[in-house]
Amino acid sequence: MQYMTHYTSPLGEITLASDGKAIIGLWFDGQKYDRSILLPEFQERELPIFTETKKWLDAYFAGKEPNFTPALALDCSPFRTEVLQILMDIPYGKTITYGEIAKELAKKRGLAKMSAQAVGGAVGRNPISLIIPCHRVIGANGSLTGYGGGIQRKLALLKLEKVNMEKLFVPKKGTAL
Repeated sequence: MQYMTHYTSPLGEITLASDGKAIIGLWFDGQKYDRSILLPEFQERELPIFTETKKWLDAYFAGKEPNFTPALALDCSPFRTEVLQILMDIPYGKTITYGEIAKELAKKRGLAKMSAQAVGGAVGRNPISLIIPCHRVIGANGSLTGYGGGIQRKLALLKLEKVNMEKLFVPKKGTAL
């Protein structure tokens, strides 16, 4: 059985999903691929894992780096799991490029190179937003690109974490932030 609840954040409503023991999904409502991992039948219910995750979200949206991570359960391909593990290692308040992730994966796998576009596809399907910080991934040129929750949310999340925004920009406008 899968379970679901909701959280009201300063950036919009968030849906949380669980298998009863761990978080399996966390999305801004309406974001690309939201709820894509949910089964047709689920129950809306408050669970201890949701209470813990809401405490994490409360700390995060208060501008603090949470000092714990709720239990997470990923059900995805080995490649996506590897990408998501790298995302979890991105420090609070820092960014990394898709290309840097691709280089790290290539090195781990003993390959000469790996596609940054393949990495982008895996990042874009992150089922546990915020806790697995896909918003910290940027384009090689500093562009704020590729966030399923929307570029304005990505911008707000990076500002909340006090990321140095000096060299980052929104691609469509082409202006520095």
